[in-house]
Order: sequence, then C-alpha cells, then structure tokens
Amino acid sequence: MHLPQRQLGLRIENMVTEYTATARAHSNIAFIKYWGNRDSGIRLPANSSLSMNLAALHSTTSVTWSDALEEDRLLINDEPAVPAALLRVSAHLDTLRAELRSTLHADVSSHNNFPMGAGIASSASAFAALTLAATAALGMRLSERELSLLARRGSGSAARSIPTGFVEWHAGSADKDSYAESIASPDYWPLEDVIAVISRDHKHVGSTMGHATANTSILQRVRVETAADRLLSAIHAILARDFEALAPVVEEDSNLMHAVMMTSKPSLFYWLPKSLRVMLAVQEWRRQGLQVCYTLDAGPNVHCICGAQDAAVVAARLKELDPDIEVIRSAVGGGAQLLTANDRTD
Repeated sequence: MHLPQRQLGLRIENMVTEYTATARAHSNIAFIKYWGNRDSGIRLPANSSLSMNLAALHSTTSVTWSDALEEDRLLINDEPAVPAALLRVSAHLDTLRAELRSTLHADVSSHNNFPMGAGIASSASAFAALTLAATAALGMRLSERELSLLARRGSGSAARSIPTGFVEWHAGSADKDSYAESIASPDYWPLEDVIAVISRDHKHVGSTMGHATANTSILQRVRVETAADRLLSAIHAILARDFEALAPVVEEDSNLMHAVMMTSKPSLFYWLPKSLRVMLAVQEWRRQGLQVCYTLDAGPNVHCICGAQDAAVVAARLKELDPDIEVIRSAVGGGAQLLTANDRTD
C-alpha cells in the first residue's frame, strides 16, 4: 500500500516510519476553580470552572511517533524527565493511542518558559500542547471540543488551555460532555495577570494528589454546591467588563478552594507567609482605587488580576512590598496552536 506521505508527514528511512508535529499552548489562571473529581480516572470535575489564558506563559511540545521505538521517551526543557513525569505522559499517550488506534510509541520534547509545578498551571499548557501535537502528527485534525475532551484526560485544567481567551469548562455528566469553550476572545477585555512568584520550588504535593483528597474536607460539598452561582456571577462580570463585580467572587472562590485544601486529610498548606502578605496588600490597593484582585492555584504564587491600565503600578508595588518577589506579567492569551506538522528530517 502506498501511504500518503505529504498528507501525514511521513518519512521512511531504513524502513523506519516517523510522524512528527509541534504545538504550543498557554497556561491559564482559573477565576472559578477546579478542585476535586467525580471520576478521577477520566478527570471528570466536581464542578464547572472558568479561566483566562495567559499569553506570556506557554509550553511548546514536539511529538514524534516512530515504529523504531519500543517505549515512550520524554525530554522536558532538554533534560530527561523524572520517572513520574514520564509515567504520566506515557499514560496520556496510551489514551491517545487507544483513541487514534495506534500502536506506535512516541518521542516527546516539551519546553516551558515559566516555572513548573509551582501553581502556575504548567500541566495545563503541557498536556494541551501534547494532545494537539500528538494527534496532528498522525494526520488527525480534531475539533476544538474533541481536543479539549482529550487534553482533559491528561490534566483537567488542560481542557481550558485548548480554546482561546476567557474559557468555561463544563463539568458535564460523562466523558463526552466535559469540555471547555471560549466565552470571550483575548481582546474582549484587556486584563492582565501580574504574578507574584513567591517560590519557584516544585510543590511537595501535586494537584493530582490534592484532587484525590478534596472530598475528605467537610467544606468541599459546600464549595461544590455553591460553585455554579459564583461561575454565573463571574461570567456576567466578564461579559459586562465589570471589575468591581469580578474581584470579590474571584477572591472568594480562591479562598474557598484553599480552605478545602487546609481542611483535607492530610491538610494541604500551599500558602506561605509572603503569599498572605501579598493577598492583604492587594485588597488594600483595591480599596485605594486600583483594579486588582488576587487568586492562587495549588501553590504559593499569587496571581494579581488587574485592569491593564493598573498592571504596571501593581507590578511596581509588588517589588516595593518585597524586592525578592519575582514578577511575571501576562495579557490574555489565545488557544492552542499547531506550529508544524512536517516530515522529520534528522
């Protein structure tokens, strides 16, 4: 059989068949949080969530499927991945292999331009880029919804890094209806995330383990039952470009998630003293008239969501608060994009 080389990006050299593609996806920051699963096996979330993609923070991932490989391989920032990371990526590739009806193993190389495992959603961008590159390399051009469904299986928040701009992830009732979609484009509302990097250290307890203990907190049921109201309030605030309405619900939702973490068994304390210092300062700055509110994912770093006109002032005040705080700024970002899907030439 003659295979369509140009269509699939196929190269046969010494009887080795390889398919390669490269994709990029952005990290995202959740305004309404995802914490806890109804089904951990397929990462079916306990509640719907809402996020904003971050233009300045991204993962770029290349995937080469090859019949010369006997197992999957993974490089992260040009270094061999630790066994746990390889195991997680390989498990996701198993999901994709089943979906794509492929038996090939893959050579994966991923680059992140921001700290990993520190509460800045590196797994979201990484698994979104991996999903797009892996499927495209085999000639599959999936819909945004299909990609979001598959990315979710690798990392729940990766579902939100597939669409563009401001994104809602529908909790759904089963695998095929738990996906994310855009509610507004990146240029709809010029917000910025000014991230106060308190620590670049990899967190001791990852989000996957944290999700598994969420239901041990007596607060999780209340958080989940009230999440829909906060989600609706946040969506209305974004569509109305109403920062005064958005700020309190974003902070409340973040506080609730961390309250669940702190009251889980065992307890999870991601905040550091400097995190709380920034949070209190942000509330004071808002009382003084700046458009700024805080939210934290599963880590100590504080995301200061700002109106674009106040982002520079907030960044400067963070450095005044503590010169050791590293500041990363990002505007609203786009969706996952395919960079190349060409024949391998090396």
